[in-house]
Amino acid sequence: MEYARAAFLPDTFHEVNGVAHTSRQFEAFASRRGIPFLSVHCGPGHEITRSGSVRVVQLKRGPARVGLDANLDYDPFLLRYGNAVLEQVRNFAADLVHITGPGDMGAVGMYVSWRLNIPLVISWHTSFHEYAGRRLQRLLEVTGPRAARRAGSAAESLGLGILRWFYRRASIVLAPNLELVDMVHAMTGRPAFLMPRGVDTQLFTPARRNRLTDTFRIGYVGRLTAEKNVRFLAELGNSLRTLGRENFEIMIVGEGRDESWLRQHVPNAIFTGVLRGERLWEAYANMDLFAFPSTTDTFGNVVLEALASGVPAVVTDHGGPKFIVKSGETGHVAGSDWDFISFVNNLMRDPERHRRMRDAARLCACLQSWDSVFEQVYQAYQHCRPPAAENASKTPPLLSSRVHGRGGS
Repeated sequence: MEYARAAFLPDTFHEVNGVAHTSRQFEAFASRRGIPFLSVHCGPGHEITRSGSVRVVQLKRGPARVGLDANLDYDPFLLRYGNAVLEQVRNFAADLVHITGPGDMGAVGMYVSWRLNIPLVISWHTSFHEYAGRRLQRLLEVTGPRAARRAGSAAESLGLGILRWFYRRASIVLAPNLELVDMVHAMTGRPAFLMPRGVDTQLFTPARRNRLTDTFRIGYVGRLTAEKNVRFLAELGNSLRTLGRENFEIMIVGEGRDESWLRQHVPNAIFTGVLRGERLWEAYANMDLFAFPSTTDTFGNVVLEALASGVPAVVTDHGGPKFIVKSGETGHVAGSDWDFISFVNNLMRDPERHRRMRDAARLCACLQSWDSVFEQVYQAYQHCRPPAAENASKTPPLLSSRVHGRGGS
């Protein structure tokens, strides 16, 4: 396969989140394979570097940047770099521009694609409309649950409308799970292709386990925010104690707005803050069960990292994580809060089942490599057409153009 020359402009790169992690892995893949690749992203300072086949342009966000999360900023004036980035993309002779969503760098990428008349690829990483709805609902809880739910629903509908407009600008759309592949195709009329996630099984491995105590450790890794539904961890702990389970502890890895609430309502929990490298890999390996109550995640990198570490996972039946976990084999996909709690309670009482799930989790994760993910992305790139060709076409993309697997079309 001949690899397209991609100009990749992610909204987040150095931060601690799934999009940034995937972006770094994409750049590393291109470097390993010797594929011509231009990576344009924000960082602590202006910098232009080249290493092998990969060119990197780093831009610095300005003083007007707005904090969207603990370590994620948005610069409403980042488009001031538009013409400078355009020249970098032109000099690189890019075949396409790939952006990761409607952020500040996404706007720059859309502008460059339009000016150069080259295809625009947009990957769906985050369901921003759901995030907006959950956060507004949490913010307005003081007005009463009914009013808060109504406001949250309105924000979600408005956000989805904005996303529909944005993603219709794409030549093709990439999504991390089959449910979203169907949704974005139906919503935009654009060809949609699967772009899952991978894991480095040499870094995330049960071999790093060094905890000797028999206390059952339930772990969570991620942002401590409303859209992650992390307050459910308090309900989980309280319910387990009510059911007579005492020999357990909850480890919470991450930071966010809900941390102070969790410290008050999850007794004896272990709060580590954000972990990286060796400390993160060991934290996973020393868990006995990974509890991920989010209902908004489009994939759930952390779930795959837990499985690779030999840790079975319990997730909800909303969002992308349900496609990662094989219920009954590598963990459980819970249909309700009580189902979630009941599974944890039963697994704690069944060491043999727990052992089988640990082995199965590791085996399953070992089949999910980053190389296979990005090979699939380059296969999807072959379906791109420049904006002029898109506008000239009077017939919408056929449903059969969607790809529902790892093998391309």
